[in-house]
Amino acid sequence: MEATRERLEKATELWHQGYRAQMQGDLGVAMRLYQESIQTHPTAEAYTFLGWTYSSFGRYEQAIEECKSAIAVDPDFGNPYNDIGSYLTQLGKPDDAIPWLEQAVVAKRYEPRHFPHVNLGRIYWEKGDLLKAAREFGKAVEIEPRYVFARRALAALSAQLN
Repeated sequence: MEATRERLEKATELWHQGYRAQMQGDLGVAMRLYQESIQTHPTAEAYTFLGWTYSSFGRYEQAIEECKSAIAVDPDFGNPYNDIGSYLTQLGKPDDAIPWLEQAVVAKRYEPRHFPHVNLGRIYWEKGDLLKAAREFGKAVEIEPRYVFARRALAALSAQLN
């Protein structure tokens, strides 16, 4: 039991280091640290962030696989659902993205919670479903009123709907 806790602590520290490297633009180091974290003790966070790094190189299929591994480790962690939805959208598959984004919306553990609503809003707007798009952007603004993109999108849609 103690060994497992120690491995988890080490894995958590490694993915934190990977995140810092990623934020500094050192994606190679970030990938290595996320992989080391997963080898130490698999966590949904390390898989998700490794996927995010792959997406930075346009490797969306690999990113999706990492996110699916994250979900297998912790189905309550919402970030990989949103990320899969985002990657599918990047791959030109918005209809396939919708169920993943809807899963992110209801996930028990997810921050920043407004992102899946924004991603759904973008998809519905692109599809021409302005009412659904406005609803999603409205939910995003309710959750995070300071998110300027969502506020502007909602205002633009409101103008179109009036």
